[in-house]
Amino acid sequence: MTESAPRTTSEHVQPAEPAPEEQYFLEGPRGRQREFWTVLSIAWELIRGFRALHFVGPCVTVFGSARFPETHPYYELARRVGARLAQMGFTVMTGGGPGIMEAANRGAKEAGGRSVGCNIVLPQEQLINAYLDRWVTFRYFFVRKVMLVKYSYAFIVMPGGFGTIDELFEAMVLIQTGKIESFPVVLLAKDYWQPLVDFLEEMVRVGTIGPDDMNLLLFTDSVDEAMSHIEKHAVEKFGLVRRKMPRVTRELGEKVIQRRQ
Repeated sequence: MTESAPRTTSEHVQPAEPAPEEQYFLEGPRGRQREFWTVLSIAWELIRGFRALHFVGPCVTVFGSARFPETHPYYELARRVGARLAQMGFTVMTGGGPGIMEAANRGAKEAGGRSVGCNIVLPQEQLINAYLDRWVTFRYFFVRKVMLVKYSYAFIVMPGGFGTIDELFEAMVLIQTGKIESFPVVLLAKDYWQPLVDFLEEMVRVGTIGPDDMNLLLFTDSVDEAMSHIEKHAVEKFGLVRRKMPRVTRELGEKVIQRRQ
Protein backbone atom coordinates (compact mmCIF):
# COMPACT_ATOMS: atom_id res chain seq x y z
CA MET A 1 0.00 0.00 0.00
CA THR A 2 1.22 3.48 -0.85
CA GLU A 3 -0.01 6.22 1.47
CA SER A 4 0.42 9.96 1.87
CA ALA A 5 -2.61 11.14 3.86
CA PRO A 6 -1.91 13.34 6.91
CA ARG A 7 -1.94 11.66 10.31
CA THR A 8 -1.47 12.87 13.84
CA THR A 9 1.98 12.48 15.36
CA SER A 10 0.70 9.99 17.92
CA GLU A 11 -0.96 7.68 15.41
CA HIS A 12 0.53 4.33 14.44
CA VAL A 13 -0.81 2.06 11.70
CA GLN A 14 -1.19 -1.60 12.57
CA PRO A 15 0.66 -3.90 10.16
CA ALA A 16 -1.14 -6.47 8.02
CA GLU A 17 -0.62 -10.13 8.74
CA PRO A 18 1.79 -11.86 6.31
CA ALA A 19 0.00 -13.97 3.73
CA PRO A 20 0.87 -17.68 3.51
CA GLU A 21 2.39 -17.17 0.05
CA GLU A 22 5.13 -14.96 1.51
CA GLN A 23 5.85 -17.43 4.31
CA TYR A 24 6.24 -20.31 1.83
CA PHE A 25 8.03 -18.38 -0.92
CA LEU A 26 11.57 -19.43 0.07
CA GLU A 27 10.75 -22.93 1.29
CA GLY A 28 11.41 -24.70 -2.00
CA PRO A 29 9.83 -25.31 -5.41
CA ARG A 30 6.09 -25.08 -5.87
CA GLY A 31 3.75 -25.53 -8.81
CA ARG A 32 4.66 -23.59 -11.96
CA GLN A 33 1.43 -21.62 -11.92
CA ARG A 34 1.92 -20.57 -8.32
CA GLU A 35 5.52 -19.54 -8.98
CA PHE A 36 4.37 -17.49 -11.96
CA TRP A 37 1.86 -15.57 -9.84
CA THR A 38 4.54 -15.00 -7.22
CA VAL A 39 6.78 -13.41 -9.87
CA LEU A 40 3.93 -11.10 -10.88
CA SER A 41 3.36 -10.19 -7.23
CA ILE A 42 7.02 -9.30 -6.81
CA ALA A 43 7.03 -7.27 -10.03
CA TRP A 44 3.99 -5.35 -8.84
CA GLU A 45 5.72 -4.53 -5.56
CA LEU A 46 8.67 -3.15 -7.49
CA ILE A 47 6.43 -1.05 -9.72
CA ARG A 48 4.55 0.35 -6.72
CA GLY A 49 7.83 1.29 -5.09
CA PHE A 50 9.14 2.98 -8.24
CA ARG A 51 5.92 4.95 -8.68
CA ALA A 52 5.80 6.11 -5.07
CA LEU A 53 9.47 7.00 -4.62
CA HIS A 54 10.60 8.23 -8.04
CA PHE A 55 10.52 11.92 -7.09
CA VAL A 56 11.46 11.85 -3.40
CA GLY A 57 15.25 12.10 -3.70
CA PRO A 58 18.04 12.67 -3.29
CA CYS A 59 17.80 10.62 -0.11
CA VAL A 60 20.01 9.46 2.71
CA THR A 61 18.88 6.18 4.27
CA VAL A 62 19.13 5.79 8.04
CA PHE A 63 19.19 2.22 9.32
CA GLY A 64 18.63 1.24 12.95
CA SER A 65 16.66 -0.77 15.47
CA ALA A 66 12.91 -0.50 15.92
CA ARG A 67 13.31 -1.34 19.62
CA PHE A 68 14.77 1.85 21.12
CA PRO A 69 12.14 3.98 22.95
CA GLU A 70 11.90 7.75 22.76
CA THR A 71 13.78 8.06 26.06
CA HIS A 72 16.89 6.24 24.81
CA PRO A 73 20.03 8.28 23.92
CA TYR A 74 20.25 6.52 20.54
CA TYR A 75 16.74 7.78 19.71
CA GLU A 76 17.83 11.36 20.38
CA LEU A 77 21.00 10.82 18.36
CA ALA A 78 19.00 9.58 15.37
CA ARG A 79 16.64 12.53 15.74
CA ARG A 80 19.59 14.91 15.47
CA VAL A 81 20.84 13.01 12.43
CA GLY A 82 17.48 13.35 10.69
CA ALA A 83 17.37 17.08 11.37
CA ARG A 84 20.88 17.67 10.07
CA LEU A 85 20.25 15.67 6.91
CA ALA A 86 17.09 17.68 6.24
CA GLN A 87 19.00 20.92 6.73
CA MET A 88 21.48 19.73 4.09
CA GLY A 89 18.58 19.27 1.66
CA PHE A 90 18.27 15.48 1.74
CA THR A 91 15.07 13.50 2.05
CA VAL A 92 15.45 11.17 5.03
CA MET A 93 14.51 7.59 4.15
CA THR A 94 14.07 4.83 6.72
CA GLY A 95 12.33 1.50 7.09
CA GLY A 96 9.30 3.49 8.25
CA GLY A 97 8.93 1.84 11.64
CA PRO A 98 9.43 2.90 15.27
CA GLY A 99 12.64 3.37 17.27
CA ILE A 100 15.63 4.70 15.35
CA MET A 101 13.57 4.89 12.16
CA GLU A 102 10.93 7.05 13.81
CA ALA A 103 13.58 9.27 15.39
CA ALA A 104 15.32 9.99 12.08
CA ASN A 105 12.02 10.69 10.32
CA ARG A 106 10.93 12.87 13.22
CA GLY A 107 14.11 14.92 13.15
CA ALA A 108 13.68 15.54 9.44
CA LYS A 109 10.07 16.64 9.86
CA GLU A 110 10.86 18.93 12.78
CA ALA A 111 13.59 20.58 10.70
CA GLY A 112 11.14 21.27 7.87
CA GLY A 113 12.50 18.54 5.61
CA ARG A 114 11.01 15.58 3.84
CA SER A 115 10.62 12.14 5.32
CA VAL A 116 9.76 8.81 3.65
CA GLY A 117 9.54 5.21 4.77
CA CYS A 118 9.74 1.74 3.23
CA ASN A 119 7.70 -0.36 5.61
CA ILE A 120 7.58 -4.15 5.78
CA VAL A 121 4.68 -6.44 6.63
CA LEU A 122 5.56 -8.38 9.79
CA PRO A 123 3.42 -10.33 12.27
CA GLN A 124 4.84 -8.19 15.09
CA GLU A 125 6.94 -5.13 15.93
CA GLN A 126 6.81 -3.12 12.70
CA LEU A 127 4.35 -0.20 12.91
CA ILE A 128 4.43 2.77 10.56
CA ASN A 129 5.69 5.82 12.43
CA ALA A 130 3.82 9.11 12.48
CA TYR A 131 6.48 11.33 10.87
CA LEU A 132 6.29 10.24 7.24
CA ASP A 133 5.30 12.38 4.26
CA ARG A 134 5.04 9.22 2.19
CA TRP A 135 5.42 5.53 2.82
CA VAL A 136 5.17 2.26 0.92
CA THR A 137 4.46 -1.06 2.61
CA PHE A 138 6.20 -4.10 1.12
CA ARG A 139 5.69 -7.81 1.71
CA TYR A 140 9.08 -8.99 0.44
CA PHE A 141 12.22 -7.96 2.30
CA PHE A 142 14.41 -8.02 -0.79
CA VAL A 143 12.11 -5.59 -2.64
CA ARG A 144 12.18 -3.28 0.35
CA LYS A 145 15.98 -3.38 0.43
CA VAL A 146 16.13 -2.44 -3.24
CA MET A 147 14.12 0.70 -2.48
CA LEU A 148 16.18 1.61 0.58
CA VAL A 149 19.33 1.54 -1.58
CA LYS A 150 18.08 2.74 -4.97
CA TYR A 151 17.27 6.35 -4.07
CA SER A 152 20.04 7.12 -1.57
CA TYR A 153 23.42 8.83 -1.87
CA ALA A 154 24.60 7.87 1.62
CA PHE A 155 23.80 5.42 4.41
CA ILE A 156 23.90 6.11 8.14
CA VAL A 157 23.87 2.97 10.26
CA MET A 158 22.69 3.43 13.83
CA PRO A 159 22.70 0.68 16.50
CA GLY A 160 20.45 -2.19 15.51
CA GLY A 161 19.98 -5.93 15.28
CA PHE A 162 19.96 -8.57 12.55
CA GLY A 163 17.97 -6.41 10.13
CA THR A 164 20.27 -3.41 10.53
CA ILE A 165 23.39 -5.51 10.07
CA ASP A 166 21.82 -7.17 7.02
CA GLU A 167 21.11 -3.75 5.51
CA LEU A 168 24.63 -2.52 6.31
CA PHE A 169 26.33 -5.44 4.60
CA GLU A 170 23.91 -5.33 1.66
CA ALA A 171 25.08 -1.78 0.98
CA MET A 172 28.73 -2.67 1.59
CA VAL A 173 28.66 -5.62 -0.82
CA LEU A 174 27.03 -3.51 -3.54
CA ILE A 175 29.69 -0.82 -3.11
CA GLN A 176 32.61 -3.26 -2.83
CA THR A 177 31.57 -5.10 -6.01
CA GLY A 178 30.86 -1.93 -7.99
CA LYS A 179 27.15 -2.61 -8.35
CA ILE A 180 26.50 0.89 -6.98
CA GLU A 181 28.73 3.94 -6.64
CA SER A 182 31.02 4.34 -3.63
CA PHE A 183 28.43 6.16 -1.56
CA PRO A 184 29.46 7.10 2.00
CA VAL A 185 28.53 4.65 4.75
CA VAL A 186 28.65 5.90 8.34
CA LEU A 187 28.60 3.71 11.45
CA LEU A 188 27.39 6.03 14.20
CA ALA A 189 27.90 5.17 17.92
CA LYS A 190 31.39 3.81 18.48
CA ASP A 191 30.69 1.92 21.70
CA TYR A 192 27.99 -0.13 20.01
CA TRP A 193 29.85 -0.86 16.78
CA GLN A 194 33.37 -1.44 18.17
CA PRO A 195 33.03 -5.28 18.29
CA LEU A 196 31.94 -5.27 14.64
CA VAL A 197 34.84 -3.03 13.64
CA ASP A 198 37.22 -5.36 15.52
CA PHE A 199 35.81 -8.28 13.55
CA LEU A 200 36.22 -6.40 10.25
CA GLU A 201 39.85 -5.74 11.13
CA GLU A 202 40.27 -9.46 11.78
CA MET A 203 38.83 -10.11 8.32
CA VAL A 204 41.48 -7.78 6.90
CA ARG A 205 44.17 -9.64 8.87
CA VAL A 206 43.22 -13.04 7.49
CA GLY A 207 42.63 -11.68 4.00
CA THR A 208 38.90 -12.20 3.48
CA ILE A 209 38.53 -8.48 2.77
CA GLY A 210 41.19 -6.01 1.67
CA PRO A 211 42.60 -3.10 3.68
CA ASP A 212 40.98 -0.67 1.25
CA ASP A 213 37.56 -2.11 2.08
CA MET A 214 37.80 -0.52 5.52
CA ASN A 215 37.97 2.87 3.80
CA LEU A 216 34.38 2.37 2.67
CA LEU A 217 33.22 3.03 6.26
CA LEU A 218 33.35 6.03 8.56
CA PHE A 219 33.26 4.99 12.20
CA THR A 220 32.36 7.91 14.48
CA ASP A 221 30.41 9.30 17.43
CA SER A 222 30.16 12.77 15.91
CA VAL A 223 27.12 13.93 13.98
CA ASP A 224 29.18 16.88 12.71
CA GLU A 225 31.84 14.50 11.35
CA ALA A 226 29.19 12.33 9.74
CA MET A 227 27.61 15.32 7.99
CA SER A 228 30.99 16.62 6.80
CA HIS A 229 31.77 13.16 5.41
CA ILE A 230 28.47 13.08 3.52
CA GLU A 231 28.98 16.64 2.28
CA LYS A 232 32.38 15.70 0.83
CA HIS A 233 31.66 12.19 -0.46
CA ALA A 234 28.06 12.60 -1.62
CA VAL A 235 27.09 16.26 -2.16
CA GLU A 236 30.41 17.41 -3.63
CA LYS A 237 31.40 14.14 -5.27
CA PHE A 238 28.14 13.69 -7.13
CA GLY A 239 27.40 17.39 -7.67
CA LEU A 240 24.09 17.31 -5.82
CA VAL A 241 22.05 20.52 -5.98
CA ARG A 242 18.53 21.41 -4.95
CA ARG A 243 16.24 21.49 -7.96
CA LYS A 244 12.55 22.01 -8.58
CA MET A 245 10.60 18.80 -8.74
CA PRO A 246 10.31 17.44 -12.31
CA ARG A 247 7.02 17.06 -14.11
CA VAL A 248 5.23 13.88 -13.12
CA THR A 249 3.46 11.46 -15.42
CA ARG A 250 0.09 11.15 -13.75
CA GLU A 251 -1.05 8.52 -16.24
CA LEU A 252 1.52 6.22 -14.60
CA GLY A 253 0.28 7.06 -11.12
CA GLU A 254 3.33 9.17 -10.26
CA LYS A 255 2.98 11.86 -7.60
CA VAL A 256 5.38 14.47 -6.35
CA ILE A 257 5.74 14.18 -2.59
CA GLN A 258 3.65 16.73 -0.71
CA ARG A 259 5.05 18.32 2.41
CA ARG A 260 2.58 18.44 5.30
CA GLN A 261 1.79 21.82 6.76
